[in-house]
Amino acid sequence: MPETPRAPRTRDSEAAKARLLQAATDEFAAYGIAGARIDRIGAAAKVNKAQIYTYFGNKDQLFDIVMDLHVTRVLDDVPFTPGDLPDYAGKLFDYLIANPHQLRLATWNRLERTDGGPGPVRLAASMEQKTAAIAQAQADGSVPGAFGAEDLLTFVLALAGAWTPTSAMAPGGLDEAVLRSHRGAVVEAVRRLVSDV
Repeated sequence: MPETPRAPRTRDSEAAKARLLQAATDEFAAYGIAGARIDRIGAAAKVNKAQIYTYFGNKDQLFDIVMDLHVTRVLDDVPFTPGDLPDYAGKLFDYLIANPHQLRLATWNRLERTDGGPGPVRLAASMEQKTAAIAQAQADGSVPGAFGAEDLLTFVLALAGAWTPTSAMAPGGLDEAVLRSHRGAVVEAVRRLVSDV
């Protein structure tokens, strides 16, 4: 059966949602949840700000949707490999350097979501799945158990993000040779974390 063409209104609303999500990503990455302004998001997306409430709910819900979208992207683009954590750390390093909004959003989430509320669903699920996968790899003997699974995951994520623009240690405008050197150090540090020595 031939596919029915979508009505222009449906395409328009999908385009508006996409513009709003991009504008919200930029706004939340720059200002966090508390500093973000719905009117700036609407203006940047060229969409009436009332549509934000219609499509996404309130500002906190919009932030959760943006975070879940970005967590899904990193999960799709950087598959987690508990049996090869050094390789995973290197690939995550590359992704975070190329996508600085990712870590900025995660940083704002940690800074502003201190109440222990539900927060972004995909983020919590992703962390639980990764921790469980490392614990299983440790139980199987493919990853040493010198550190607990949660600690090891935290170390890997911290090392992978150490040279991104959100890090206090990272000066701006690193050239390719310096980034390659830092990437190599990240991979080697994680290799040593999971070595039997």
